[in-house]
Amino acid sequence: MKIKDSANQLLLAFESSLALNGNRMPNEPLFAGVDLGTAYTVTAVVNAAGMPVAGALTRSRSSIRDGLVLDYTGAIAMVRQQVKLLHEAGFTIKSAAAAYPPGTTGRNAQAFANVLEAAGLQAVGLIDEPTAASLVLEITDGAVVDIGGGTTGISVIRDGEVVYTADEATGGIHVDLVIAGHYKISTEEAEKIKTDPTQQATIFSLIRPVFQKMASIVNHHLRRHPVTSLYLVGGTSCFPGIEEVIETETGLSVERPVNPLLVTPLGIALSCLKTALGEQHGMGKTR
Repeated sequence: MKIKDSANQLLLAFESSLALNGNRMPNEPLFAGVDLGTAYTVTAVVNAAGMPVAGALTRSRSSIRDGLVLDYTGAIAMVRQQVKLLHEAGFTIKSAAAAYPPGTTGRNAQAFANVLEAAGLQAVGLIDEPTAASLVLEITDGAVVDIGGGTTGISVIRDGEVVYTADEATGGIHVDLVIAGHYKISTEEAEKIKTDPTQQATIFSLIRPVFQKMASIVNHHLRRHPVTSLYLVGGTSCFPGIEEVIETETGLSVERPVNPLLVTPLGIALSCLKTALGEQHGMGKTR
């Protein structure tokens, strides 16, 4: 199934809102989602209609790794700075939802909410990352594949319900390691090469095996949960040509939205809104 135009328009609106040049409506309730990622930390803010009104994006390489919060102080400082930036722009957020990689449980999952609380926000809900992404893409059947900086997460959806989730360590940092090893440079320099549009075609054959590994992870987890369509999200999914590799290796139809990096944080914000609406109707929190 093709990604709906409405989903791509929502993502473009969020991308535009990152400039913080929108008009803040007085007394308008705001709902935020914080995506603590290996490569980026992104905060998305939506209004009561679910439309993006503001956002913030920060590089976060050292704080989160393979779906775990390794540097609490650094993660808290990043979120606190983003909240301050949003407040100064007139978007006062008091509560937010957080997300964790699928398969993360117990204290490791709760750690993502703890970062929000320590940064001065009320953590009103937790949701796994691919499931959050599905809220934006409006998927009823298929699998969301969230390829971030450290992991590849999978969420299988049937009739609009998540029936299976999984997560394995292979992501953008592993692409950086291959580039760094080949050119004998630092991973920071490798990251610059990876994200440079003028060099991406040159390094594609070098990093193709990493994309093939990601596809093998997908194949492994879908053996017992077959689908016909995959939906790529996450920062690593932005690399040109990755969708063709995944499609070739899995034999499945692969769809990619206009800006894969922004899908999950926007979905987390929508889950925050969903939680608030649920509480108004006595449905409780999204957990």
